Amino acid sequence: MSKAARGCLHVTCYQSMYVCVCIYVAVVRGKSTKDEETQLLNQESLHTLSKLAFSENHDLQTTAAMYFLHVSHHLKSPLPDAFMEPVMALLLSTDPDVQNTISHSLVNLLAQNNACRELVIEMGMLVPILELFQSGDATTRCHSCACVTMLASSESKSEAIMLDCIMPLLALAKSYEPQVQQNATWALLHLTQSDWSTRILCEVGAIPVLVLLLQSSNSEVQFYSCSALCNIAAVREHHPKLLSMGGHFLLKSVLTLVSSSVQKNSTQACKCLQTLTKNVLIQEQLMELDCVLPIKALLKSSSRACRESAVTLLSALSAHPPNNDVLVSEGLLEEIGQLLHHQTSVVITHSCTIISNLRSSSVGQQAVMESQCLSGLLRALLSPSLSDETLLHVTSCLHHLMTWDELKSNLSVTITSEQVSRLVRLSRQMQNPQLSYNSAAIISTLKMTDEMVLLLRPHYITMLEYLLVFLKKKDVKLQHLCIVTVLNLKKDGGFLCLLAGSELEAQLCKVRAQTEETRRLLQMFKPL
Repeated sequence: MSKAARGCLHVTCYQSMYVCVCIYVAVVRGKSTKDEETQLLNQESLHTLSKLAFSENHDLQTTAAMYFLHVSHHLKSPLPDAFMEPVMALLLSTDPDVQNTISHSLVNLLAQNNACRELVIEMGMLVPILELFQSGDATTRCHSCACVTMLASSESKSEAIMLDCIMPLLALAKSYEPQVQQNATWALLHLTQSDWSTRILCEVGAIPVLVLLLQSSNSEVQFYSCSALCNIAAVREHHPKLLSMGGHFLLKSVLTLVSSSVQKNSTQACKCLQTLTKNVLIQEQLMELDCVLPIKALLKSSSRACRESAVTLLSALSAHPPNNDVLVSEGLLEEIGQLLHHQTSVVITHSCTIISNLRSSSVGQQAVMESQCLSGLLRALLSPSLSDETLLHVTSCLHHLMTWDELKSNLSVTITSEQVSRLVRLSRQMQNPQLSYNSAAIISTLKMTDEMVLLLRPHYITMLEYLLVFLKKKDVKLQHLCIVTVLNLKKDGGFLCLLAGSELEAQLCKVRAQTEETRRLLQMFKPL
């Protein structure tokens, strides 16, 4: 091309840029929505954008890309198909700024369903989009990942489109370029958030790739792949494929990640294992790998998230009776007793579950008595931030522990005046009947030693009130608890004085008379 011809071409391009900018400025200054879209998407705009986009001048390409970015922010209806040609040309640009801007524009258009996803695939845009995974600009890489994810989750549910997206992603996930691998894994993670795309991922062999990525030296890749596997594990139909890798390779890899120095990775690994252990076979395999020690070690982590994820996983394992002897022998109850002093609702709730599950055996009972579980549960009673639901777990656990005489004696010795006051207040409230019952049941087991009498006496009036409420209920369980508590408290002469002539005593006499009448009538009954 002659110098004169090139000059003429540049003049024409700059004139086009001028027209494009003028339209852009006019729109920004306040056209109505309808006028704006008409102005933005007319034939003149298309002609001008095409010239700019197909130009080899990066400044002109940048202008076109900026124009599309503005369109993507303000468009209220689908972009006409003809305008996708300039988009394709801009995606092929070698200029980083153009790549960044046009990929951002495409993300917006796809997110608002203003670009036809099927057309994007048919035009071959996926190739330059995937190439942007290797961009030196982090924002551009994120844009390309988002584009691929949205294209793969197309509402058309076209498996062909899905495969066009997934197969290159799996190849990129195996890349030796860390950033490319990271972005591809991020995109695969987002695809596992859809049941439909997850199924296709599993069918085309994504699971072995994701498992191998758990061993990546890149902590972000480890996190993304572990999260993706966690999403896959949530669907039981995928479990056979998860187990198809020999030598417990999946479980070994996730268990290794539990001990990661990156806290969010160890937390995510616990969540993944928790999801997997809903399958009994997987749970048995996990126990064969001596999983308790690395998981238990997280209970001492300085990270609250790590502690909570670990105790949640151990709670799930304790729900399976065959695991309990191993959990006890590994000293889990000793750790739980100490953990109860880290008072968060998640920790306390799952600690109570573990104690309740492990106390069933004689070995478990002995371990509970030798641990700090009792003092930890009592301490939890005083936490002002616990919900009624969490307190229900605490009081239920304590109530069940009080069936053991040795622990009953320990409770009477170790309980403080503040803890007694808390139990009385919880017994008195009636908004949560089960919480009231549990708390009152614990009080009924207290041994009436001289020290205990001194702790209880300030609360006798309040106790008479809630015991009367219990006795008036039609629930036999509450009536029985009232009578048991009164019989225990009668060992103190001070309580006897308050009981004499009280409404509670009158109600007790009434219940006794009713019971005797019922017994007399039953004696008259003769079976047919």
